[in-house]
Amino acid sequence: MMPRIQIVTDSGARFSNPRLVRHFPVTILPNVIEIAGKRYLEDIDIDTERAFELIAAQGRPPIVAPPSEADYADLFARLSQVCDAIISVHPSRELTDSWKNGRLAAQQVSGRCEIAVVDSQSLCAGQGMLIRVAARAAREEETAEDVIQAVRQAVNRIYSVYCVDTVDFLRDNGFIQPSHAVLAAHLGIKPFISLEDGKIIVIEKVQSRAEVIERLVEFLVEFTELEDAVVLQDQKHITEETRLMQDRLALEFPGQHFPFTMYSATMAAFLGVHATGVAVLEKAVDEFDYDF
Repeated sequence: MMPRIQIVTDSGARFSNPRLVRHFPVTILPNVIEIAGKRYLEDIDIDTERAFELIAAQGRPPIVAPPSEADYADLFARLSQVCDAIISVHPSRELTDSWKNGRLAAQQVSGRCEIAVVDSQSLCAGQGMLIRVAARAAREEETAEDVIQAVRQAVNRIYSVYCVDTVDFLRDNGFIQPSHAVLAAHLGIKPFISLEDGKIIVIEKVQSRAEVIERLVEFLVEFTELEDAVVLQDQKHITEETRLMQDRLALEFPGQHFPFTMYSATMAAFLGVHATGVAVLEKAVDEFDYDF
């Protein structure tokens, strides 16, 4: 009999296929986002578009509080009554306390249900990709241990890069030195950042929208095989930038789909509300097809 798996994550996650959470046992706990002194449950009290508007008007990063230890403990206790294992996928422990809260909560829940608390070492779409891995593995693998192993192994195959229009939020969050931020603003430089080992790192700088598209496409073509990929943008409807990128990628990856989605308000707290990025899940080496 297939194991009964429940999957947990927080509202900062984004998915290349949003229908995923409706077809699999995925529970999403909301982050609390404080903007201009008012607190909102992400995606419950406020949608992403409205959150971006308020964040832009405030002009500085909102405060994001992940689900608490008590929130996770209550959910884990309830889910453990109806499943064999819980896989809880969290944003990078380097950036939020979500993983720590989940770990402490799991220690409170006794019983036969195994609880795997996974640091995605990512944010936003990277989390969503691990949820998809977990959902597929839960459908295909014969044991809960195999499902958990599939998720943990996928962590190191997730890569994300973003180009950020302004340096304000990177400066305010301590990802770029104030002196560098002043120079970048003066020269009209757009930081190109990567999520590496769970940390936000500025890896290079570009100056034009054409360069943004070029760098993002160059990043993607470095991969031989993609299991999942998504374009992240700062609007609900497709931007011209995303459309141009999709056209370029259709030539580089015939038959590969590159859906787009708006990145989460949680992600905007780190990068600001004007960014474009891509996230990929590289196919595992043993899944490659070799012609020999």
